Amino acid sequence: MKFPENIQIPLDKWTDQAMDWVLMSFGGFFDALGSAILKFMLVVEKFFLWVPWPVLIIAVGLLAWRVMGKWWSGLMMAGMLFFMGMLGNWEMAMRTLSLVTSAVIISLAIGIPLGILMASSNMFEKILKPILDGMQTMPSFVYLIPALMLFGLGKVPALFATIVYAVPPVIRLTNVGIREVSPSVVEAAHAFGSSYWQILFKVQLPLARPTIMVGVNQTTMMALAMVVIASMIGAKGLGFEVLLAINRIEIGRGFEAGLCIVLMAIIIDRITYAMASGKRT
Repeated sequence: MKFPENIQIPLDKWTDQAMDWVLMSFGGFFDALGSAILKFMLVVEKFFLWVPWPVLIIAVGLLAWRVMGKWWSGLMMAGMLFFMGMLGNWEMAMRTLSLVTSAVIISLAIGIPLGILMASSNMFEKILKPILDGMQTMPSFVYLIPALMLFGLGKVPALFATIVYAVPPVIRLTNVGIREVSPSVVEAAHAFGSSYWQILFKVQLPLARPTIMVGVNQTTMMALAMVVIASMIGAKGLGFEVLLAINRIEIGRGFEAGLCIVLMAIIIDRITYAMASGKRT
């Protein structure tokens, strides 16, 4: 027996009509927003392309040594970055790193305040949780459609899709971190006459820092996971190399680009994890 057609909901048509209304009503706003985001992304990209490769490799090695506590850990992270350059993918790696960096910066600017609001209001938490569930479970390719409609092809829709996919972890973990702060500590701060903002910035956020840093780590890794998908709508970088290799069936080219993505993921994950946990590994 077929499902009766007369009770089916035309959700696809309603969604299309809603997007058409958004474009007609707020087209100018999204054009201005896209222009501002593009300028920000170009600044970040030009910075990474401008930094001499020895300087960046040494800086990554020293940072890894500092946060991980072992000189050989820093040497290993620097060696991975150097190996990516040896494969001839340095410029593509920097473009990918600039996209991930831009996405993470904007995700943190959006996610941490929303996480604070979630921790401050149970009602807001109940409203936002299902939205975050949908953002995390929706297939990544679906994000590309509204991004293309709102911003067209290029870097901006790629960044938009990456942010939508990557921002939920930092929102959730900021909320969890603040809520896990001991009530007795907050009550003691109240007893000493601290205001809401003093308690937030001098008590709750410092104590929630490890949990928030785990959210930063997860957001960064999810942003990096989107680089191949983002390349389908115009984002240059290692993901674009993988896409070209798929289209041309060039196994070696795809393996090189994929290996560079893996190495970049290892570098970012180990450094941010060490910063989050505070443990020297």
